[in-house]
Amino acid sequence: MERRRFGPTAREVAVIGQGTWEIERGDRGRAIAALRRSLDLGMTHVDTAEMYGAGAVEEIVGEAIAGRRKEVFLVSKVLPEHASRNGTVAACEKSLARLNTDRLDAYLLHWPGEHPLADTIAAFEHLQREGKILAWGVSNFDVPDLEAAWTIAGEGRLVCNQVLYHLQERAIEHAVLPWCERHRVGVVAYSPFGHGGFPGPRTAGGRLLQQIAAAHNATPRQVALRFLVRRPSLFAIPKASSPEHAAENAGAGELRLTEAELALIDAAFPLGPRRRELPIL
Repeated sequence: MERRRFGPTAREVAVIGQGTWEIERGDRGRAIAALRRSLDLGMTHVDTAEMYGAGAVEEIVGEAIAGRRKEVFLVSKVLPEHASRNGTVAACEKSLARLNTDRLDAYLLHWPGEHPLADTIAAFEHLQREGKILAWGVSNFDVPDLEAAWTIAGEGRLVCNQVLYHLQERAIEHAVLPWCERHRVGVVAYSPFGHGGFPGPRTAGGRLLQQIAAAHNATPRQVALRFLVRRPSLFAIPKASSPEHAAENAGAGELRLTEAELALIDAAFPLGPRRRELPIL
């Protein structure tokens, strides 16, 4: 699995990681098996959140990584309604308990909320000094929100922005991605397959993905993932519902597309106009 530097940190993180949203809705044993298989294949960047299953997903992740914590780059997120200074600290401690760990590698604000951002960042900095988190970042932040965080914290503190990004939703490329690259902030793509809207084989884009996949003995989903992490700042966290799905996702970590193939995909799934608001799920 390819690894690359994560934002301004010195950490090398798997370019393809694991998302966990809604994994509690399926068979628990199968979800744990998929997470463990992903670790075996090098997808050691594991993302979760207190919101997922009202904490149930963190408990599943904690069980899956038991005995393997040192391998994992573990990320969780605080809900905006909990993100006061004291609330952030309390939420983090609850996440740590559910995950059965003493630290998070990164802790993110799930999306901008009503609590002052300065208070949330102060809590993040406190947690980092205490060793309960090793870094902090944000999720679903547009450029004005990123500017606000950067103004409060300064350069080199914000490590990542986790955003919706897939072939048919490339809005971050207008402004968010360039901003993050200028400030050495990692960009993590969630729902990289479109949350149920992956291009089918009867569409022009789907046929192109199949053609490129065939040339590499790969799958269309592997080709899509590789396109989404084509730049050094980009990471992706697809969810795997089975060990077989995990293996497919992992295959994108070593796939190499040509410049011509990247250009074809870029043309088949055009960027589109800039939106007023950053799309989120």
